[in-house]
Amino acid sequence: MNDSLLNCLTASLYAVAGLVLWRRLLRGKISTGAMRYTIIAVGLTAVFLHALILRGDLWLEAGLNLAFTNAASLIAWAVAVLFLLTTLCKRIDNLGIVIMPLAALAVVAAWIWPGAHVLSPKGTTAQATHIIISLLAYGLLSLTAVQSLLLLAQEGQLKQRHFSAFMRALPPLQTMERLMFQLMGLGFVLLTLTLISGAFFSEQLFGQPFRFTHHVILSVFAWIVFAALLLGHWRFGWRGRPAIRWTLGGFALLLLAYFGTKLVLELILGR
Repeated sequence: MNDSLLNCLTASLYAVAGLVLWRRLLRGKISTGAMRYTIIAVGLTAVFLHALILRGDLWLEAGLNLAFTNAASLIAWAVAVLFLLTTLCKRIDNLGIVIMPLAALAVVAAWIWPGAHVLSPKGTTAQATHIIISLLAYGLLSLTAVQSLLLLAQEGQLKQRHFSAFMRALPPLQTMERLMFQLMGLGFVLLTLTLISGAFFSEQLFGQPFRFTHHVILSVFAWIVFAALLLGHWRFGWRGRPAIRWTLGGFALLLLAYFGTKLVLELILGR
């Protein structure tokens, strides 16, 4: 299968899965039984094909190519995998209406605008472990952010006493909020491990001493936001709209920490 066909097929499968979920939720229908497993199967096929694309785009003879669009594609793949695995045991199908189309866009962007930013000539086990943990952290916190957006919309309709078919298909507000904090807690633990490994093993991981770069500072600020929110939720019962705003604020910092700095360095400054 040539690259163009593989990219088109992968993006199409992601888009189809997202569209089917979107249409069913708009009609107030929850995907169950054969339909639910068909959507999951389409999604799993998409992430398998996406993995084949990433293998060719990321692992070059010169080293690991983590250019801006490649990195976005890799994180989108990790988020999609986490979503599909989680939805097997928790009913979070609704998150797919955002995650699947974004994954399709990431595939198309990496295909149309490929870049070259080789991380290192030889990847080590420590480096691979650090990357995997950081991807899982970004993935879980991305799911948290999507969940918070749906929760915000659900809360808004509840206050207005206007319930669309889409909102009636979502789980109860308390269930949605509990899932948001569960995803956030797991993502926070992995983000903590990412920061610790990056700080103490920087020379082993990246071949240079640890430095307080924009990426590190913004990541630490994001960690502080999530830590404060989780502590406030556990100790003082913080919830509702303020908790959602804190969640989105922390995730925005995390996006700026990685994609913001890569965008400026690679696409604007050309480094």
